[in-house]
Amino acid sequence: MIETDVIIVGGGPAGASCAWRLRQNNIKCLILDQHTFPRIKICAGWITPEVIQDLNLNISDYPYGITTFNSFHISIRKLKFKLCTNQYAIRRVEFDDWLLHRAGVPFKLHNVKTITHAKNKYIIDDMYASKYLIGAGGTHCPVYRTFFSKISPRSKESFIVALEEEFPYAYTDDRCQLWFMENYLPGYAWYVPKANGYINIGLGGNAEQMKANGETLKDHWSKLKEKLDRLGLVKGHTFKPRGYSYYLRQKHPVVRTGNALIVGDAVGLATLDMGEGIRSAIKSGLLAAEAIIHDIDYSMASIPKYSIFSLISFKKSLSIKSFPGNF
Repeated sequence: MIETDVIIVGGGPAGASCAWRLRQNNIKCLILDQHTFPRIKICAGWITPEVIQDLNLNISDYPYGITTFNSFHISIRKLKFKLCTNQYAIRRVEFDDWLLHRAGVPFKLHNVKTITHAKNKYIIDDMYASKYLIGAGGTHCPVYRTFFSKISPRSKESFIVALEEEFPYAYTDDRCQLWFMENYLPGYAWYVPKANGYINIGLGGNAEQMKANGETLKDHWSKLKEKLDRLGLVKGHTFKPRGYSYYLRQKHPVVRTGNALIVGDAVGLATLDMGEGIRSAIKSGLLAAEAIIHDIDYSMASIPKYSIFSLISFKKSLSIKSFPGNF
């Protein structure tokens, strides 16, 4: 059996950030993940300036492409405006692999099945043991399922489903565009051009509200494809979107029981307005590491519930105009 101080289940941004901070403080840890890296992770890849700061990331040293957006072009039903800001986009297949390698800790390819706790140790599949356990395995994290699902159930009203695709495309429009509540979607759709000739197209919405409205995400996807073609943003592409799900920020999540802690999407931390989860994942991973390093409380209180404040903090100007009809 392999024993270490901390086992982290999940090698995404939350788990890798936690491992990075632990290693900086000479605490032995091991990451388990069911996927090899680099692994395909469909995501708009929006990262805020706070992420850059938290990771001590020098953009010029990042070995892959980072797109800088000085503005977002936003539509909310009949309202259209340009929000000048300072935000970034990455490709998750690259970013996650870079974070994991930068963490510099042992990694094992392993699909966690069972976790037990005995004699102050967490035992995973009778193969791995540790004093501390970090659940960074996303929405379906086995650490959450084993130790938190009953004491901290996630609200079904905050359950979000999404469809998106990222692919190489010779785009001519380099604006990041966001469409909120179009066709009464309880969420929003996006067009995000990225570095090195990739774009990300997607949409997400509240699953309960769509069910109540008698509609599906696929219905809205069809309308989005028509819109992209009509606007000349994407033409002649055969879409093959992939689906995923996550939870928006929970009201009073239990994030620690004993020496087991959960981070990122295992908690349900995506912002309430934009559903942005990378910043929350990374911040929670760092906070979990600090709790272990300094033997202090672990809380989500310092993680913002909304993305808008990050946007307007770096805003230069805001121009708004109304226009009729659907778009």
